[in-house]
Amino acid sequence: MPRPPKMRTVECLPRSRVFKPAGIPAADLDAVDLKIDELEAVRLKHCEKLDHETCAERMNVSRATFHRVLNSAYGKIADALTTGKAIEIGGGPYRLRGRHRCRSCGHLWKTDENTDACPECGSDQIARGARRRRGRGRGGGRQGGKPRLGRGPGEAWSD
Repeated sequence: MPRPPKMRTVECLPRSRVFKPAGIPAADLDAVDLKIDELEAVRLKHCEKLDHETCAERMNVSRATFHRVLNSAYGKIADALTTGKAIEIGGGPYRLRGRHRCRSCGHLWKTDENTDACPECGSDQIARGARRRRGRGRGGGRQGGKPRLGRGPGEAWSD
């Protein structure tokens, strides 16, 4: 059994989760899945113009791992651009830099400093680099029992 992948540190999440060729309905396109850590590798290398060693340090991986992640991203992006596929961004082994979550009360906060206690409850049970859980918009829907405002398919508007 292979060992689980090491969590890669990511500094920000993308604003858009899908890119597709213009003028073609999404239903008619195949898609390439680009992981969050692969996008971060491309961002560090080309947007911030850093060398491989600095990029690897910022993502908390070895240079060889950074190189593999970057080459994987290049291959997926090239495939999507040359064959007219959509690019869906999401998933992968990552955690956000500077984000912390209290394991006791669930409080989530952002700071660049190492903290030893939760600012809400004072607990020392802290998950550093906690990632925000976010779905991809496919099913699941609302949970918690609150009624939905607005209207559903075939329903009139409600207050």
